[in-house]
Amino acid sequence: MTTTRSTNTVWHHATVNRSRREQQNNHRAVILWFTGLSGAGKSTLAHAVEERLHHQGCRTFVLDGDNVRHGLCSDLGFTDADRQENIRRVAEVAKLMLEAGIITLTAFISPFRAERAMARRLVPHGDFIEIHCACDLAICEQRDVKGLYQKARQGQISHFTGISSPYEPPEAPELRIDTGCQSLDDCVELVVDLLANRGIVMPNLTD
Repeated sequence: MTTTRSTNTVWHHATVNRSRREQQNNHRAVILWFTGLSGAGKSTLAHAVEERLHHQGCRTFVLDGDNVRHGLCSDLGFTDADRQENIRRVAEVAKLMLEAGIITLTAFISPFRAERAMARRLVPHGDFIEIHCACDLAICEQRDVKGLYQKARQGQISHFTGISSPYEPPEAPELRIDTGCQSLDDCVELVVDLLANRGIVMPNLTD
């Protein structure tokens, strides 16, 4: 089945724009893109950062890898092509949420540099913050309560990042956190401090 793109669509410019939403929220919008191996702590850290920001009155939302695959990307598998499409869809959603004035936190392995670069290019400079949850593979395997790494090593799961599919670590992320050694509280502080230093949230929100 061949799908033909519509040529009859025009972008509608709303009167309530991102700037007005940010003023109402009292903070800037941004995309926090957490990337790392399965078990590196991406989702745990993203939700912990969201919890902190929510208590401080910020408008936030986490796009979680597993959750997105239950709906928006439920038709996709884990081949390289499907992974690329998964990230493309997530990036477009994150872009819309940026326009909504929200601090959007994405927690995806997103193993390929090209796809993360594509997501960055979708939004203005400074609106995409790449956070590498750097964690040794051995520690990720120790944390693997689902037993996915073991299944991958036994050949029961194909295209598994770190085992049968590559992970390309960021070369120059805005923030690299050793989630294998640092405590969750310390990791949260690093992210929130970065937001304050960049003027995304007010400095007093980190006190």
